[in-house]
Amino acid sequence: MPRSANGPAHLLELPGFAGSGDPPHELDVAVFGQCVADWLSAHDLGPVVLAGHSSGTQVAARAGPSHPDVLGVVLASPTVDPAARGLLRLLVRWRLDGRREPPGLSQSHRQEWKRAGPRRLIHLVRAHLHDALENSVARLEVPLLVIRGKDDAIGTRAWARELASLVPDGELVEVPGAHTFPWLDLQAWSEPVRRFATRLSTNH
Repeated sequence: MPRSANGPAHLLELPGFAGSGDPPHELDVAVFGQCVADWLSAHDLGPVVLAGHSSGTQVAARAGPSHPDVLGVVLASPTVDPAARGLLRLLVRWRLDGRREPPGLSQSHRQEWKRAGPRRLIHLVRAHLHDALENSVARLEVPLLVIRGKDDAIGTRAWARELASLVPDGELVEVPGAHTFPWLDLQAWSEPVRRFATRLSTNH
């Protein structure tokens, strides 16, 4: 959100997914983070709050230290919990979380999964498993907000609390819902972010 808590929001589509074009080669989390930082530089939005959800938290945490206009970082449903860093362990948690998610959620993703293809999806999962989010968070020099769904089976409360404690100005907020809590309740996402952005814009 540039300049004010009620300013415009921008959803970035990273190379190889959604409506973006194919990258020249498969990318890792560090390169995704640099893509976000480059996008910010190209668009010159001014002060922003950078937010990511699920695997996007790793990208946001990578991009945060790379651009001077980032006032704060929001990590919603952060991944990957160290206790789940392994394909089998992550798959088990993902299946458990799926039982707590609303019907139809997976169906809404199938078109994008089909477009990406199994090779790219497997590469993406492995790239995120090999990226330690806590190391990126520890390098942040801006305030941090961690948002966790209370029923999230992929990331534990202890993990979310640990991440929030890694920066001097870190905060953990828990909201109703599982890993994909924003899907059913946008306010669960937008209200904590709005409060966070308001505080940062007031102090800036």
